Amino acid sequence: MKRVCLLLLMMVGAVGAWCQASTFWLGADISGTTELEAKGVQIYNAKGEPRENTALMKELGMNMIRLRVWVNPKDGFSSKEDVLVMAKRAKELGMAIMIDFHYSDWWADPGKQNIPQAWKDYNYEQMKQALARHTRETLQLLKANGIDVKWVQVGNETTNGFLWPMGRAQEHMDQYAGLTDAGYAAVKEVYPQATVIVHLDCACDPHRYDFIFDGLRKYGARFDMIGVSVYPYWDMDSKLVNDWHETVEKFAANLRRISQKYGVETMVVETGVETKKPVEGKVILKEIINAAKHHTDGHCLGVIYWAPELEGQYPLGAFENHRPTVIMEAFTEAAAEKE
Repeated sequence: MKRVCLLLLMMVGAVGAWCQASTFWLGADISGTTELEAKGVQIYNAKGEPRENTALMKELGMNMIRLRVWVNPKDGFSSKEDVLVMAKRAKELGMAIMIDFHYSDWWADPGKQNIPQAWKDYNYEQMKQALARHTRETLQLLKANGIDVKWVQVGNETTNGFLWPMGRAQEHMDQYAGLTDAGYAAVKEVYPQATVIVHLDCACDPHRYDFIFDGLRKYGARFDMIGVSVYPYWDMDSKLVNDWHETVEKFAANLRRISQKYGVETMVVETGVETKKPVEGKVILKEIINAAKHHTDGHCLGVIYWAPELEGQYPLGAFENHRPTVIMEAFTEAAAEKE
């Protein structure tokens, strides 16, 4: 009898582990939430009922959020203390959390990766130490407050490296790799089970992925997952594709390829569609989620919308009059799907 019970327990445990592993993550980067609140902006659901932004994301069917960290932001927003405020809300709602380190005092992306002002005179060894210290201190603050961090990005859209010029990948791949690995080690010191992500833009373009990840592997930098941005709007604007269908087809093919080549899982950590075309946008977003979930041989674990609540200064949000458009129904419908 004991042997039968033990076998049943093992089977239940195996099924539970499989179910956990098969979770498809749906989320949003809502890092600007506290800044909107400071400006007096009230968020509503589609029915016009007032909502806190994190709770609204949960209501829309999301099971995780992503939060960026800046080193010394001039207004305090996206500082580690500000991130803690938002992370506590996500924890209370039972939502998983991804932390996105920009390693800058402001925005970092393929076109700008500015060294934080306090680090500007550091040599390479000092820079690695500063990056590791900032990573540890931020994550230790979260951990001390009972926050579980599931994923950590070491850099944001580091297609050309970060902390320029020292970590510019085209000129100093070895230093970019060393800085990345310093971040990896710091994450694991605080959250040994966290998944460390290296994130690039333009998932439809395989060449930039080979360049960066071949370089990281060459110089021994560690990473657990490849994060990608999928923006049909910007792909078309840059003449990388002819239409959104091509973006969807190419990013899925690239994710299948890189997961096999580098032996890691992937995730769409940023996406967005055109706010002014909500009906078409919903169709496109549904296809992005469907491709990520069903056309990557199971190697893409989720889709995150970037700043859906952002209005007026960005063409790819998903809100109008501070409430979600039909674009966000793509997440609600995806969440309702049977696995």
